Amino acid sequence: MGINVSRNADLASNETLLRFVGRQHIAHDDEAFWNGLLNYNIVMPENSQDQLSLDSRLETLCQSFIVNNLKTGNFGSLVTVFLEKATELLSLSDQESNMHVWQTFNALFIIRTLIKYINETGSEFQLLQHFEAMPSAELLKAAEEQQQDSATIAIEATEQAALAPLIVDGAKFETFIDALVNLIVVIPVKEFTYHLHLESVNTLITLLAVHLFAQQQQPTDKSIVFRTIYKCQHANVLMSALLHFVARMVEVPHTMFGSSSAGSFVFGIAESLLSIFTFRKQQDVLKTTSATGGELSQQFRTHYPLANQSLLLMLILTNHCTAQDNAYRTSLFGCADSKDSPKQGSGAVSFQIDFSAVYETLCRIVTIDQATLLLYLLLHRNERFYRFVMQQQDLEQLVIPILQTLYNAPDSNSHHIYMSLIVLLILSEDEGFNKNVHTILLKNIQWYTERTISEISLGGILILIVIRTIQYNMLKMRDKYLHTNCLAALANMSGHFRSLHPYVAQRLVSLFETLARKHTRLDAQLKEPADSAVFVNVSTSPEDMMQDLSVLEEVLRMVLEILNSCLTNQLVYCPNLVYTLLYKRSVFEGFRSHHAFQDVIQNIDMVVGFFSSRLQRVQEQRGELGVNEVLEVISKGASQWSSDRLRKFPDLKFKYVEEDAPEEFFIPYVWTLVCKYGCVHFSSESIKSVTTDIAC
Repeated sequence: MGINVSRNADLASNETLLRFVGRQHIAHDDEAFWNGLLNYNIVMPENSQDQLSLDSRLETLCQSFIVNNLKTGNFGSLVTVFLEKATELLSLSDQESNMHVWQTFNALFIIRTLIKYINETGSEFQLLQHFEAMPSAELLKAAEEQQQDSATIAIEATEQAALAPLIVDGAKFETFIDALVNLIVVIPVKEFTYHLHLESVNTLITLLAVHLFAQQQQPTDKSIVFRTIYKCQHANVLMSALLHFVARMVEVPHTMFGSSSAGSFVFGIAESLLSIFTFRKQQDVLKTTSATGGELSQQFRTHYPLANQSLLLMLILTNHCTAQDNAYRTSLFGCADSKDSPKQGSGAVSFQIDFSAVYETLCRIVTIDQATLLLYLLLHRNERFYRFVMQQQDLEQLVIPILQTLYNAPDSNSHHIYMSLIVLLILSEDEGFNKNVHTILLKNIQWYTERTISEISLGGILILIVIRTIQYNMLKMRDKYLHTNCLAALANMSGHFRSLHPYVAQRLVSLFETLARKHTRLDAQLKEPADSAVFVNVSTSPEDMMQDLSVLEEVLRMVLEILNSCLTNQLVYCPNLVYTLLYKRSVFEGFRSHHAFQDVIQNIDMVVGFFSSRLQRVQEQRGELGVNEVLEVISKGASQWSSDRLRKFPDLKFKYVEEDAPEEFFIPYVWTLVCKYGCVHFSSESIKSVTTDIAC
């Protein structure tokens, strides 16, 4: 048997392809034809440019397919061939299955290419029509006559040929979906099956992408594609397989269908999930580079495409159909650690997976948008995973990459910044986390370039980055929602601030100072008459300025409460903060009589007054004091200080609550990530439901 190599340039003139999209019906049992069609080494498009090039060469063939297939039913024949080969794969040994895997992959690649074309140029109903199309009676009769008499000229489908009404019941489509799921969950991933798994995942993504190309934004519960995929009985095993693919992060093999060793091909579903990766892991590409963000996304897509696409498919499945029962969503939120006993924890367990592997992988790739989003879903919705993360002794491995995303905010999209902050807020809801971050010491953080710090706690660098994010937001984004999340995270942590680095203490007080100056300027602008010389932004109305002032006062109040919470609960452990407050006491001067702040400032004044009087007495005895001597006086005074003299305020405890109609935020975001970082490249000109600025 000869093996042919397909060259994209030759596709438009390929006789076998021309016959497939032509006017003659090809029966599914025409082995000679299908062997000729499927014995090709397909060069996969690696980027959007490759896809554009392939699309342009296939355009004429695809147009012929659209015109003729509803009469010939050749697409249905190809789907049947794929279903037969997929079924046969389950009973073959490795050596027997190698050729089968190759042909099954080729069949699926052609199917996916045609699905993509129909999605981009037609409608969902047309897609289902092509799946269910049967050859017309004339063509079937012609095919029989041709078999009886080789000299007989086949009757071809014409534009005028009568078409029987086509009933789209979705039966073949449903069988096709089941076959894709079986390929993903039953067949173990080996070197020669890797691309078949990848193609199966890509085909599911391409089918669900019908959402992108709908002329009018129809609800997904009205979509037959979505309804079929979401009524799948195997949600748990599919989500388990996909999360395994992500957690294990096996690198793409150097050859698409390499040689395989002898042995049983399928071990049964339970064993295959435990033994799902049987070939040797190569050198970890991501560990050899220090890439983050967009650069890391490209490396992840290139070297770990199965993990990348599985992650994107999980996000699609869990973020659509949130208003009704979503078995995929329930499955992800109900999974448990394979190292726990089944009875541990509350609620039903959907599937078990090694949480350590999931955690380690997320630590490595959390600067990628889609990984941050998966981490958010697991922390927010899976109580078992949240508890597992809180018990980890190396939290810096997870937190530092998130802080790097925030530190590099100008290079990140606003959605990624939001999700990173929300993850920090969710983490800060745990008191154990808030205590532990101040016990983990970091040395020489090279990516933090604002100031050289030889040693700082994880809690200290976290505070610095969140403060920096607030200040960046004030200058650039001016987003109240972002401010709220930043301050809520700081507030949750404030009662546990300990051993704050001098620079961290300075930045905390400087945050108030910066906001106070802004408040003073804005207040002055509002009080000045319209014709005054005060510089007012002419595009800002007095109503907008009043709203800005109101937001600013809320933020100032929260910063004061954060300082107060630290002084109330941790004063003895934060001498550097007391030192900074003594040094910068004048910044509170203009706010002591302000009705919105005076009650909190009274507490800060009481602390400042107590330590100020002690310093004055010591100075009278010793003369001018140095920094270390001042800190010594503060430490001694702290041991005699009682927080009972301070006015009591409620503990600062904030919990993240998802906004109403979260799908309005998450669905466009997920599809943006699919288009930007996925291995399937869609025509951005055809996309209807994601705005062009994020559709890439």
